[in-house]
Amino acid sequence: MSTLAIGDLFASGLDKVSQGVTEVENNPVLNITIFAAFVAVTMFIVLRASKNNKSASDYYAGGRSFTGPQNGFAIAGDYLSAASFLGICGAIAVNGYDGFLYSIGFLVAWLVALLIVAELMRNTGKFTMADVLSFRLKQRPVRMAAALSTLAVCFFYLLAQMAGAGGLVSLLMGIDGKVGQSLVVAVVGALMIIYVLVGGMKGTTWVQIVKAVLLILGAFAMTIWVLALNGFNFSSLLASAVNNSGVGEAILEPGQKYGENPLDFISLALALVLGTAGLPHVLMRFYTVPSAKEARRSVVWAIWLIGGFYLFTLVLGYGAAALVGADAIENAPGGVNSAAPLLALHLGGPILMGFISAVAFATILAVVAGLAITAAASFAHDIYASVIKKGKVEDPDAEVKIARRTVIVIGAVAIIGGIGVQGQNIAFLVALAFAVAASANLPTIVYSLLWKRFTTRGAVWSIYGGLGSAILLIAFSPVVSGSETAMIPGADFVLFPLSNPGIISIPLGFILGWIASITDKTVESPELAAEMDVRAHTGFGAEEAVEH
Repeated sequence: MSTLAIGDLFASGLDKVSQGVTEVENNPVLNITIFAAFVAVTMFIVLRASKNNKSASDYYAGGRSFTGPQNGFAIAGDYLSAASFLGICGAIAVNGYDGFLYSIGFLVAWLVALLIVAELMRNTGKFTMADVLSFRLKQRPVRMAAALSTLAVCFFYLLAQMAGAGGLVSLLMGIDGKVGQSLVVAVVGALMIIYVLVGGMKGTTWVQIVKAVLLILGAFAMTIWVLALNGFNFSSLLASAVNNSGVGEAILEPGQKYGENPLDFISLALALVLGTAGLPHVLMRFYTVPSAKEARRSVVWAIWLIGGFYLFTLVLGYGAAALVGADAIENAPGGVNSAAPLLALHLGGPILMGFISAVAFATILAVVAGLAITAAASFAHDIYASVIKKGKVEDPDAEVKIARRTVIVIGAVAIIGGIGVQGQNIAFLVALAFAVAASANLPTIVYSLLWKRFTTRGAVWSIYGGLGSAILLIAFSPVVSGSETAMIPGADFVLFPLSNPGIISIPLGFILGWIASITDKTVESPELAAEMDVRAHTGFGAEEAVEH
């Protein structure tokens, strides 16, 4: 890095580089004030929304009262997580072209969600993914498998958000110790529990809408600012990134991250592109609209919003590389996840950095709230009401009470797990959640909606096989052990050479579902299969409860 580049870093508010850690000039009082303002506003929204939570439909699906555009913004708010903002900007700033592949994968994935699952899931289900998967199959085994898969995906996704929260606030407050970051994670978990307990899906949805608007506007403003500094010449921006990257033109070329093992890239791409259509918390958003038409509108709105945002990340990532520098980003508290806040610090000083970081913090809160209510609904609706009580819940409010208690447990587990993954790249952690979703959920969703010969045994084999193989491969991959950046740095029990299991676990989920179904002599109800087909493709009867 040149003397001039280092001088620019000093001028932009990076105080000094010493002992391998970049110290960031901050105003903790200003940052805490901005954070508190965001939390107060969102809490007010949640309290207002909670007044209308009178039934299970209100708590789980927001009373199906949101329009397509509103739900489109909420989907964008749910989907544009800390990985989308913090992780991808950092990945592009450090790895260039290969980092932008995350943006491409996340965006293309929405075409799969639109073409395969959005409308069909909305028409067939009631509250959860398991409603669809068990519609024409045996209720108890399929619901149990789908619920466990939902909980697993939500857990992996929650880990990523918690890691992002710890890294973000450690950057703002200059906290570099494990204890301080762990305390931050605990505070995020506590806020998540309060949001979901009080607001349910309505409160969570409005928080996601507000957060999506602020995040997209903030990213847009920073994008225009970065382009203006380069004369609105993108080539000039790329040239500056090349000069300040430390790796030269390699930051513009494929292979900076995945050049050594192309199979790892293929595995990651499969997980990103196919995972969205199997994410339970995204699928649950389709149940908050009143009709299939609004479900389609919401996905179209979401695609435009998400697509625009991911274009912004390209400018922001290379802008961070050009104006801040990869070395400064990697050595700052929070590591690669600090690229976007450090860029904001360079552009607008502590005030802009505090605002952008508060938006990122609101992003994390909104996403973890969505994940928590999805996991709670899955346990209460699928395991408690349908499996334990066999669909005979005497007290209408009992299911919602169980869901609220589940939120507390999920929050505690998320806090413990989030403390354990501090320092990991959150875009990478989310990719693992996508791999689990694509392996365990997508095969069963596709077969249930489109293949009449699919059986209960096929669903159970597909879900458990995809889920088990994905988790097993992750456990014995370089993600967990065998490298300095692994979750367990001192250990080495690597048996699977790839960082993402998708290339093995996703096809395995489809194969197991197919083999189990064609070898199963059981014939599932043709009447229910016909009803599901009509409902999925026409929307007729979609408002009725799904109980068989």
